Amino acid sequence: MLAALAHIDTWIFDLDNTLYPARANLFARIDHRMTDYVARRLGLPWDEARVVQKGYFHRHGTTLTGLMADHGVDPHEFLAEVHDVEMDVLEQDAPLAAAIAQLPGRKLVFTNGDKPYALRVLDRLGLGESFEAVHDIHAMDLVPKPHASAYAGLCAAFGIEPTRAIFFEDMARNLTPAKAIGMTTVWIDNGSEQGPEVERAHIDFTVHDLAPWLQHIMEAS
Repeated sequence: MLAALAHIDTWIFDLDNTLYPARANLFARIDHRMTDYVARRLGLPWDEARVVQKGYFHRHGTTLTGLMADHGVDPHEFLAEVHDVEMDVLEQDAPLAAAIAQLPGRKLVFTNGDKPYALRVLDRLGLGESFEAVHDIHAMDLVPKPHASAYAGLCAAFGIEPTRAIFFEDMARNLTPAKAIGMTTVWIDNGSEQGPEVERAHIDFTVHDLAPWLQHIMEAS
């Protein structure tokens, strides 16, 4: 194990654009369906709905959080609709499964999506048996990353000591609260949408391709 990570006993992974590359464009399908939902619900032209949706995403952490706050949207209805996408752009990732299996300690998924969708993605990637649990948006009481309560709730639910945990995430802003409580942070810089003026000082490692990096740290000394 890489000496700088020898203390880590809990490995926490975001889902979308982290356990699969952003270039797969699976989340782009979900993103499009979210704009469709906003357009229909608010009676807006699609282009205007896109602006509203992105505004919610950047201000609240998720489109859903903004829609709940301003329009009383049912989260179960919204999540079921936007996650109703084909998974054909994802493939089994045997190297990633093997790399995760070698990591010493616990492995968890921490996602602003819901658990049924997360399990579909994991199964498609061949990671269905790789993780102890999925901590989803419902487990966060519908208050998503990057709100501090989401991270506190994760740690409380699984008895995590943050200073012994590492968090992998494609959204750089979602690493800030993790670093604030002592987690080691890894930014998966693979081209996913970031939003304006994202700080980088809270990032310990920047990774472009997850599986080779995990293999590297297990071989290093």
